Amino acid sequence: MRVAGPEAADYLQRMVSNDIEALPVDGVCDALLLTPKARVIATLTVWRRGEDDFLLLTEPELGERVRVELTRLRFAARCEIELEEHSSTLVFGGERGIPNEEYGVAARAALDEQLEPTLDDDQLERMRIQAGTPRYGLEIDDRVLPAEAGLTERAVSFTKGCYPGQEPIARLHYRGHVNRRLCVLEVDSASPGDEVSYQGEPVGRITSAVSGLALAYVRSKVPDGAELSVGGASARLH
Repeated sequence: MRVAGPEAADYLQRMVSNDIEALPVDGVCDALLLTPKARVIATLTVWRRGEDDFLLLTEPELGERVRVELTRLRFAARCEIELEEHSSTLVFGGERGIPNEEYGVAARAALDEQLEPTLDDDQLERMRIQAGTPRYGLEIDDRVLPAEAGLTERAVSFTKGCYPGQEPIARLHYRGHVNRRLCVLEVDSASPGDEVSYQGEPVGRITSAVSGLALAYVRSKVPDGAELSVGGASARLH
């Protein structure tokens, strides 16, 4: 999504969860587009390509939703909002491109470059799960609070001004606690949707899984390192 114009920075500052105005030219940050109740509409990577030119990267299926939300609330803000399509190739250890921390090691997303793949989808999925990174449609949807998915640490500024969802985010951060959290599980066998139990009590469900590892939302009361059960198989909070 391209957002550009003399009031682009001011508009994005009022719309997303991170401090856009603090970004230098060529700077990048993670951010969230939220409902007023702080439910996640889309995860974003914001790249300030120029003083008044921003590129917002999100999942392909969320592009139109982001465009509609930003356009609907733009009112008189002097900025253009339009879709851009790019191919994105993740390069581990690369020096060019947009920084990406979703896989637990240094990587960059190179836009519109033709490169031969050296890792397959299964290998990337294992790295994502091991890093505890949520993905939209699996760990993230409009029922999830950012703090539950571990998104506030990298995608939320608690010192900037207001934006949709800011009050619930701040209230939970300063006064409350989440009832569940996204966790990495060591487990012999699991599938998305499997129930997670602790001491005979259901405490969560699997959202993503590969051989030996899984992601699951687990009740916060379950201690780190706890012995769990998933479909009769033993598991442990990683």
